[in-house]
Amino acid sequence: MKEFDIKKITLGGVLIALGIVFGDLGTSPLYTFTAIIGKGTITEELVLGSVSAIFWTLTFQTTLKYVLITMRADNNGEGGIFSLYALIRRHAKWLIWPAIIGASFMIADSLITPPISVTSAIEGLKGIAPNVPILPIALCILVILFLFQRTGTGLIGKFFGPAMVIWFGMIAVLGFNFLIKDISVLKAINPIYAYRLIVEYPGGFWVLGGVFLCTTGAEALYADMGHVGRKNIQMAWILIKISLLLCYFGEAALLKQHIGQTLKAIEPFYGLVPQWFLIPCILISTLATIIASQALISGTYTLFNEAIRLNVWPRLRTAFPSDLRGQVYIPAINWMMMAGCIGMVLYFRESTNMEAAFGLSVTLTMLMTTVLLSFYLRTKRYPKLFTYAVLAVYLSIELTFLVANMRKFMHGGWLTLLVGLLLITTMYIWQAGRKLKEKYKKYLPLDDYIPDIVRLSHDTAIPKFATHLVYLTFTDSPAFIERRIIESIFCQQPKRAELYWLLHVDVDDAPYTMSYSIKTLAPQDLIYVRFKLGFRVVPRINLYFRKIAAGMIANKELEYKNNYCVIDERDACGDYRFVVMKSFLSFDNQLPFWTNLMMRTYFLLDKISLPDPEAFGLDYNNVVVERVPLIVQKIDNIQLKREM
Repeated sequence: MKEFDIKKITLGGVLIALGIVFGDLGTSPLYTFTAIIGKGTITEELVLGSVSAIFWTLTFQTTLKYVLITMRADNNGEGGIFSLYALIRRHAKWLIWPAIIGASFMIADSLITPPISVTSAIEGLKGIAPNVPILPIALCILVILFLFQRTGTGLIGKFFGPAMVIWFGMIAVLGFNFLIKDISVLKAINPIYAYRLIVEYPGGFWVLGGVFLCTTGAEALYADMGHVGRKNIQMAWILIKISLLLCYFGEAALLKQHIGQTLKAIEPFYGLVPQWFLIPCILISTLATIIASQALISGTYTLFNEAIRLNVWPRLRTAFPSDLRGQVYIPAINWMMMAGCIGMVLYFRESTNMEAAFGLSVTLTMLMTTVLLSFYLRTKRYPKLFTYAVLAVYLSIELTFLVANMRKFMHGGWLTLLVGLLLITTMYIWQAGRKLKEKYKKYLPLDDYIPDIVRLSHDTAIPKFATHLVYLTFTDSPAFIERRIIESIFCQQPKRAELYWLLHVDVDDAPYTMSYSIKTLAPQDLIYVRFKLGFRVVPRINLYFRKIAAGMIANKELEYKNNYCVIDERDACGDYRFVVMKSFLSFDNQLPFWTNLMMRTYFLLDKISLPDPEAFGLDYNNVVVERVPLIVQKIDNIQLKREM
């Protein structure tokens, strides 16, 4: 797909925004009114109150909070809850937890969004053939969708925009066709109808759980901002909101014609469709839901990639299937999501059952975004009154929706909450285990050992271990070095090299930073390199390091020359040996039960995660992995008796 300036409003940018940003939000008319009415009776108070609540939810939650306020919290153009956290994490360490909770529940929600979207679209076939097998068709579409992920969306992405233009144009026309037959439903713009629904209508408060479905895709708008830019999304939203409101008010006008009946007599969305247009409408709807699912799946990959780079999720193999900005593909997550979506379809079986469970988890995501957003507004010195007003208004709205959605807990909402809690637990264990491991690492002043390193480098009596010996270090300053690196160089069999390198990788708060700095600690003997890579950049340390070494040789900063390297004189010839230090939990520990359980779970996750060489982009042919025992709490009560 051709690149464009995401900071400017362009026709191409608006078109792409229509295709890859608004899919989830744009397909909500397929199921929102169905979830609101449920198995109840259609009444005028219910219809007008619901469409009024939909109008004001889209206005307050989607337009004001996300499109106008939250999107201003961009991290070099990137959005999403982890990008927001990266902007403010230096102000308080505990802010990682709202980010983890929000991301976990958004991922959990992504397991039910594709099934409900695809299934609700396919169920339109019941109007033609009541006995059509919905489940097999929906499962086939989902399986094909996930099998296709490895190729990326670069090839078909250009068709997403035009396809969604057709979708939004279609729902606008269908809704308008019924709206002009009964324009009295427009009086529901008055918020008094929503108020009466919530306060006076029997069980009206719980209807908000269904109303909330109209805005479940709002979080995706922010998450996908980096693909098309804030201004293009804001411009596209004007057109999309008009289309959505025309469709919702058209559905309300249709339902008013069936007062006193149930949804067995009328389907809120497909009831708008003339019989002659039903099959084309089903095909367009199915295509729209596939596009919506694709956007959500791609966003989930991005969330996991950011979590990995921010060290809150175990490392996983990551690929880049296309040249689209920021697009990644994570095979393990792809198969996990496919299994999860298939499980959701088989468990719920019908879209109405999914509607009864859908939306609970994403409410928690929106609450966490509100918490992080309030801190962002404070750090940017927005007026305190404005900051507190945003916090108060949206905490009130989202807590209200959360309570209303809690009714869904026993109808399947527990399932997405369980998935979210499992993700949170995994992130907690990985975060806590990593911090505990770092706590017990011992560091030494590097200056004390530089003379010994230089002496070892020139001691020809010791066999040369490598020409370039490269250690990955966690110290962000050349003043200190891990004790285990010193032990690796000097203890047991000393490792002599012509040149020692210390490499440190910093994860930058900006998403696509790629820079480095060099400090020569001992000319021709010891060099410290500090990489600064954005949290959306996957490190290829082997490639970056060789490029740096070759550049230093070309600039005469290094005087190394291999007279026998005749393949490519421009390359930094000689053998490169990377040493990766890998910790394991020593048996010489005496840990409390919960600490022991946590650390063993952490090392289990570490064992099944991507190996360090692959995580850092190192080729196995020049990597040495040294396993180092981690001793957190020594066993000091051993009593051995020597026998005479």
